[in-house]
Amino acid sequence: MRQQWADYRVFLREFRRTFESTGAVLPSGRALSAALAHYVRDGEIRSGGRRILEVGPGTGAVTGHIVRAMRADDRLDLVERNGEFVARLRERLVNDDTLRPCAERIMLHHAGVEELPEDRPFDVIVSGLPLNNFSVALVEQLVGKLSRLLAPGGTLSFFEYIAIRRVKAALSRQSEKERLRGIGRLLDGFLKEHEIRRDRVLTNVPPAWVHHVRWK
Repeated sequence: MRQQWADYRVFLREFRRTFESTGAVLPSGRALSAALAHYVRDGEIRSGGRRILEVGPGTGAVTGHIVRAMRADDRLDLVERNGEFVARLRERLVNDDTLRPCAERIMLHHAGVEELPEDRPFDVIVSGLPLNNFSVALVEQLVGKLSRLLAPGGTLSFFEYIAIRRVKAALSRQSEKERLRGIGRLLDGFLKEHEIRRDRVLTNVPPAWVHHVRWK
């Protein structure tokens, strides 16, 4: 519980300071974290272990679920741009009972996902990026980058809050409405072509959809 409150304090401070890149008021809840880790837990067994990537882990709420779902020869990369979150994750790799036993198989990158090399693709990618906070052009760039980082047959899982674009659009100026409509068109087309599973997580705050996609 002490660790959880420490995570909340860091998360809330960074939410106030960097809303556009943080995007959530609280770390992902247990049900949402478990849904995001679905293909880590139930994915295909790969000889020599799997390469797993978490993008935007924040304070590590989802990371713990990923680590508990990993197999003995899996490896995990974490890529986080926010320096305060990186510091918190480094602390947890040393002190946290879940992360510490796997620390030697976890690589933490203080960087943006666009900086990751594409020569060693990942079998599973879990993204916590708040896509609905970004420009349409940036969302398109990020989706393209994630597709290039994913190995053939691999799975990308990401979430968005239910009805978030509709709610934000109702309270926004015209330029913001257009941005949200553009993101909606982009993601709807992308999901129509590539989505293989969708989980509805009503117990999260706020309720969320988890999308699982695979490029054919």
